Amino acid sequence: MRIIRDRRIVEDTFVHLDEHAPVPSGVGVVLPWSRWLAERASLADRGAPVGVRVAATIDLATLVEALSSLAVVAIEIPKFTDGRAYSLARRLRGEAGFSGELRAVGDVLRDQLLFLSRCGFDAFELAPGRSLEDALEAFGDHERHYQSSADRTRPLWTRPSPG
Repeated sequence: MRIIRDRRIVEDTFVHLDEHAPVPSGVGVVLPWSRWLAERASLADRGAPVGVRVAATIDLATLVEALSSLAVVAIEIPKFTDGRAYSLARRLRGEAGFSGELRAVGDVLRDQLLFLSRCGFDAFELAPGRSLEDALEAFGDHERHYQSSADRTRPLWTRPSPG
């Protein structure tokens, strides 16, 4: 499957698994949070990166304990109108200091990408049927942003003026 990672279209290097699928060796996996909780001891010794898929409603304090062992946190966006993933991403990058891949999954649309990235997301699985090539153009929709964000900590008014 192809995704957008670091503002480029790439092949996903992780395999998404459900609650019961066998864990393949030698490849990165993304597991549901409940499965990761149940199998975290055995997953730590497998020698390949592990990620989790979480609902945007997860308690940050619960997730913080696991961050040091996770390569990817995939946050589910059930409907494009649900803004809780934005808040969770911002808190993961800011308060929790998570530096791994933060991936938006679910009902992710082109018009959200720039704003999701400003909150800390760096990877995106678009909703089915959406063009990745078209979505890449979203990162250029707005060149200047007044407020600070996860991707730019200084607000516009404190930055030197261009040219």
